[in-house]
Amino acid sequence: MQRQKSILSFLKKPETSGGGKSVIRDVPDEEIKGTDTPPEKVPRQIMAGKEPSLFSSIKHKFSKFDNSKSSSSESRFQVDGTSRVHSRPRKCDGPVDVGNEYLAPQQLNLKDLFNANITMKSEGDISVSFLTNSDDGIPGPDTPGMKPTVHKLKRVQEDISNFKDMFNFSTPSTKKVKLPQVSDVSKKTQEEDSEIISKFEWLHPSRIKDANGRKLADPLYDKKTLYIPPDALRKFSASQKQYWDVKCQYMDVVLFFKVGKFYELYELDAEIGHKELDWKMTISGVGKCRQVGISESGIDDAVQKLIARGYKVGRIEQLETSAQAKSRGATSVIQRKLVNVLTPATTSEGNIGPDAVHLLAIKEDELLENGSTAFGFAFVDCAALKLWVGSISDDASCAALGALLMQVSPKEIIYERQGLTKESQRALKKYNLSGPVPSQLSPSDAFGEALEVKNIIESNSYFSRSFNLWHHLIDGVLHHDPALRALGGLISHLSRLMLTDVLRNGDILRYEVYSGCLRMDGQTLVNLEIFNNNADGGLSGTLYNYLNNCITSSGKRLLRSWICHPLLDVERINNRLAVVDKLIANPGIMLSLAQSLRKLPDLERLLGRVKSSIQSSSLLLLPLIGSKLLKQRVSLTISVPSYYCMAHALTKEIDLSVYLQVKVFGSLVRGMQIGMEILIFLQEYEVMITSLSKVVSIPKLSGSEGLVKFLVQFEAAIDSDFPNYQNHDVTDSESETLSILMELFIERASEWSQVIHAINCIDVLRSFAASTISSCGTMCRPVLLPHSKFTNSLNETACPILQMKGFWHPYALGDNGGLPVPNDLHLGGDGRSHIPCTLLLTGPNMGGKSTLLRATCLVVILAQLGCYVPCEMCTLSVVDIIFTRLGATDRIMTGESTFLIECTETATVLQNATQNSLVLLDELGRGTSTFDGYAIAYAVFRHLVEKVNCRLLFATHYHPLTKEFAAHPRVILQHMACSFDLTSKTLSQVDKQIVFLYRLASGACPESYGMQVAHMAGIPVPVIQAASKAGQVMKKKVGQNFKSCEQRENFSTLHEDWLKALVSVSKTAEVDFDDDAFDSLFCMWHEVKTSCKTIN
Repeated sequence: MQRQKSILSFLKKPETSGGGKSVIRDVPDEEIKGTDTPPEKVPRQIMAGKEPSLFSSIKHKFSKFDNSKSSSSESRFQVDGTSRVHSRPRKCDGPVDVGNEYLAPQQLNLKDLFNANITMKSEGDISVSFLTNSDDGIPGPDTPGMKPTVHKLKRVQEDISNFKDMFNFSTPSTKKVKLPQVSDVSKKTQEEDSEIISKFEWLHPSRIKDANGRKLADPLYDKKTLYIPPDALRKFSASQKQYWDVKCQYMDVVLFFKVGKFYELYELDAEIGHKELDWKMTISGVGKCRQVGISESGIDDAVQKLIARGYKVGRIEQLETSAQAKSRGATSVIQRKLVNVLTPATTSEGNIGPDAVHLLAIKEDELLENGSTAFGFAFVDCAALKLWVGSISDDASCAALGALLMQVSPKEIIYERQGLTKESQRALKKYNLSGPVPSQLSPSDAFGEALEVKNIIESNSYFSRSFNLWHHLIDGVLHHDPALRALGGLISHLSRLMLTDVLRNGDILRYEVYSGCLRMDGQTLVNLEIFNNNADGGLSGTLYNYLNNCITSSGKRLLRSWICHPLLDVERINNRLAVVDKLIANPGIMLSLAQSLRKLPDLERLLGRVKSSIQSSSLLLLPLIGSKLLKQRVSLTISVPSYYCMAHALTKEIDLSVYLQVKVFGSLVRGMQIGMEILIFLQEYEVMITSLSKVVSIPKLSGSEGLVKFLVQFEAAIDSDFPNYQNHDVTDSESETLSILMELFIERASEWSQVIHAINCIDVLRSFAASTISSCGTMCRPVLLPHSKFTNSLNETACPILQMKGFWHPYALGDNGGLPVPNDLHLGGDGRSHIPCTLLLTGPNMGGKSTLLRATCLVVILAQLGCYVPCEMCTLSVVDIIFTRLGATDRIMTGESTFLIECTETATVLQNATQNSLVLLDELGRGTSTFDGYAIAYAVFRHLVEKVNCRLLFATHYHPLTKEFAAHPRVILQHMACSFDLTSKTLSQVDKQIVFLYRLASGACPESYGMQVAHMAGIPVPVIQAASKAGQVMKKKVGQNFKSCEQRENFSTLHEDWLKALVSVSKTAEVDFDDDAFDSLFCMWHEVKTSCKTIN
């Protein structure tokens, strides 16, 4: 009872009487309710002494304050040269003075405090639902900006834990307690509260709307725009209106607002700056809202960091100085304008790496007559100033769309909000997640009509500097209208980002996904791990990584393009192989080439940057124009166009731009000179240049009209006028000189592009030779035969050939890190002898079947690239399409089960495979029941063997198939060999350790040895023994159903067809026995004769 009274006295509020003594009164608990304030109780007095309490420094932690007295002075940044941002701390009220008494907290309600923290987080985390909301069920980009913002939740929880440790409320008040960190905790909490509270209610996630008044939950919500209530607009100051007028149109862009010598971010953008760049958030700036900032010296680095993390970044610059603004009137506001928007898909400067950065627009059209769908597409590489346009036809599997996405590998994809079918949306999700970095998916408003797009291009003189006439190029695209509309969507997006220079000065080209090359759809590129491995999406263990010995960045990009489009023309393949032969035979030439290529900058991108700056030579003369305008005492907005106003206001930025242009142009001229030296060096070797000229077109180098003489003049001009072009301060007269030089240089841009392409080809072919030389195993030059050699109307069993001796996987490691075991494979024949073109492959689990299948495909791809192959001998007829059905997985994110994926990929094979195709099917039918799976595997296999007759490698664990097709004249049975460890003392075969030989052997494998593999995986022995017994019982039961298979080893499905045909002919009446019946008997006689020859 005494303890309860003690606790009750602790919870009662003390009150001081007139005599200064504390009087305890019972008062009801009062809650202070607010949007962002946790429930609090009135604190009580615990000490009445004249000396301050140890709790005095933290009592305001538990009291409600009136923040209206806080200082509203604007914070300023102090930069110490390291781009760190400092702000003047906010003024806050100190401890509440209650005479000589001080307040201490009640027992802290941790549950209430934690709930309050969550409430405030939902209030301030505006970017959560605003950025992560999806359109059409397609998720937004997987970038930090699209993830929920958590404001130091972990640290808040740690602070609460520290509070519990630091405060022991049962401690007697007479005990001295040292609390050195309490004041810091209080200050941190107040600052964190200021970070997450916005004064604008219309920025709350539940109230955010787009320009059309649609909320976040609306499927048509436009994340690019923002609705600002008219009442709020009227209350804005002039500078606030400048910012929000832009922000309401660029809601998806992080906008830096220039204020003096600082760049500031506000509200939602401030949250991003605080989270991503760890900048301190304060309540100041334009309109006294949440803001962070950086000095102008650190802006470039900050912009590049945000772009690297997936954000779009814009800069609102000042068009005049404060003095110029005051000259127009005392109340005039500095004019500002959004001058550029940079995105991960359009960046052309900074550390963007060797890979091409593409922005892709897709337009899906209605169904065609054959049931397929037409897609138009356009994509741009802003750094190289190139734009491609094209179209594809696709079926429900979206295999061609997947090939496009894998080939282009875009950073961002633009599509109509309601313009894609569910199948297309599923394909975007599927291939978007196949690489290491997902693409940003950007739904857009409806693309313009084809005629409207044409008018826009003509009225704005887009592509006027392109080598190709844009209307002729578009007319050559198969599906004209969707391609043109996709181009219109891309133009609209680039115009919004203020990248019209790319449209005016860029080259427009036609892009072919499949035409004239070995076709590999998106799923095949994924299955074979051509560009990204299936483990982590990285480059390790990929064909691109194996072949990538290129030195130049542009060479690496060309290598990727070549891998996407292996050749079909045997002559072109042999021309490449001839150059590789010469390089392998002359290691000195390879060494000299490598040394020269290492000196080259990225010529392709440098040429693009120089071309982009030639839009108007006045860009280089802006400093001169600005200095003249300074002498005019007139309003800039009235006297001259806004373009020159910006030039005048941004004199320092323009000086920097000219400085960079001198550096870029100087580097380009020097790099082109090195490239010329490489070509001249190769001309000294007549055999080499003769072979190279068959691979790539080389412009005229020597003579009065040659590029060498022309380039020497530019080199001399750089030496005389800009000797230190890497660090040269440009004067007004030098700006004019530089402008003239650049315009003269670009007049022969097409020839410079030819030189750059020739150097890139040399780099890639040298990379092929280097891969061959550095290989640890045997490599050989493949022998390729054209399709026509295997056209034989009389011999229907003839098919293209694939003969490889001693082939091995080029970058898979064998046991103990050694080379994989080489194998021999021979499919198809030349018409003189019959060799089956189908391999039915069996073997134990982990026996190397999938590796063998992948190695076969890689040999074919390398051969048709014009590269040496990992074989002792290789002869093949050119493959037109490679199909693969490998692995077993589901795709939860796209709603596809394992068996659905199997059937979808198989359907693509059955619908598109030809006699010249190479088909790989691995364990088809394992995603469903045993009998359904076997039935599907049987039917698919028989169709490909007897109807398509292509080169087929079919791996299976359905052993009855080997009985069913053992006698088929077009099928050969082989298996991956294995044995048992004879040193093992165990008598049970299940317990014996299996040894994989990874060697291709003749005949069918007796079983799959699943129990032994289960034992290797660590499944308990009792479980394996039970499984073994159950397996024996099942074999007896199931064996009765497949008993007939044992009798079919010498009677295949083909024999069955012959018998059926004879019975059908025998039933024909004599009067109906026409030429067709005779033809059928003749063909049957021919097949039987050929089959008998093969058996004998």
